[in-house]
Amino acid sequence: MSNMDMSEALRMLAADRGITIDALLQVLVEALATAYKKRPGAADEVIVGVNPDNMDITFTAYDVNDDGEWINERDDTPKKDELGRIAAVTFRQVMGQRIREVERERKFEEYANREGDIVSGTVQKTDTRYTLLDLGRVEALLPQAEQVLGETREPNARLKAYIVEVRRTPKGPQIVVSRTHPGLIMRLFEMEVPEIADRIVEIKSCAREPGQRTKIAVWSNDKAIDPVGACVGARGGRVRMVVNELRGEKVDIIPFSEDKRDFIAKAMSPAKVSEVRLSADETQADVIVPDFQLSLAIGKMGVNATLAARLTGVRIDIKSESEAAAEGNGVVRRAVETTTESGYAEGEWKTNIETGAMEWHAADGSILSQEQVAAQSGATTEESKG
Repeated sequence: MSNMDMSEALRMLAADRGITIDALLQVLVEALATAYKKRPGAADEVIVGVNPDNMDITFTAYDVNDDGEWINERDDTPKKDELGRIAAVTFRQVMGQRIREVERERKFEEYANREGDIVSGTVQKTDTRYTLLDLGRVEALLPQAEQVLGETREPNARLKAYIVEVRRTPKGPQIVVSRTHPGLIMRLFEMEVPEIADRIVEIKSCAREPGQRTKIAVWSNDKAIDPVGACVGARGGRVRMVVNELRGEKVDIIPFSEDKRDFIAKAMSPAKVSEVRLSADETQADVIVPDFQLSLAIGKMGVNATLAARLTGVRIDIKSESEAAAEGNGVVRRAVETTTESGYAEGEWKTNIETGAMEWHAADGSILSQEQVAAQSGATTEESKG
């Protein structure tokens, strides 16, 4: 193989594998040094030099003494015909392995700094444990724990996912992605809303129950731009693109407010709020809603209330207007009367934000469901609530 042929081969190989010429020359140097040491009578150590302009190759040999020092420096460059044979054997036996190592490292470095980014891939393989996404040169692993329950993943379908981790493995980088991470929502809105990408509109917080509902709180750094309108887009076009990618998951876009009461009231959307009673330390709030809005405020399985609490960072107890009006007399008095017979002197009704169910929190610290209170008092569930 002539120097010109070798130079052209390196250029073609670099272009085909997506590796720089410098990286490939380093691989060649290491491979030639490995091949040299397999020669009969080879020196203890060798430094291989390659001139990238004309591909001239030199071998500088050294002996190693008992102290580990390199001595007796000398030129031990093989003759041209022998060097050609060494180079040919090297390309076949060593270069392939070294090139694969360089490729794996390059791919790892390419994705190592992309944790928190979004990627788009094609569903390649899926089973009960994981789904593999083809990203082009690499594959991404979508574990079962990061999949949305009930979401279908048809082979060859395009899917966007959020990179949660990039691991280095002997076979190359393993990219772990998620479809459940709240970061996926934020990245999708960045892709669809230029104002977010340009940092004019900010997503202050995000709360998500994958496959069910998401709430995001948005803020505009420009008073002339409505943050909610920017995220919704003309005729809802922008938010529709996000919802389509989430396979129909509901998305509530909430205007962020520095007024905690106002923020909590808006976070309860789509329910309308009559009043927010905030504790002095702003860590707990009683949210009062019209009677007909109670189930909407709580949401299915308590999802709406749970997301509002996560979005605002405040523990939320939801009460209807009639419950709030009767508190301290009607509801609580009747509840106290029924529970006193069961040994509980004081307490109050509170909404469990995880399940949306009403619970009796007794003064002694015990908690009873509506059914338990009703069973112990002989009253029905609705009677125990007043």
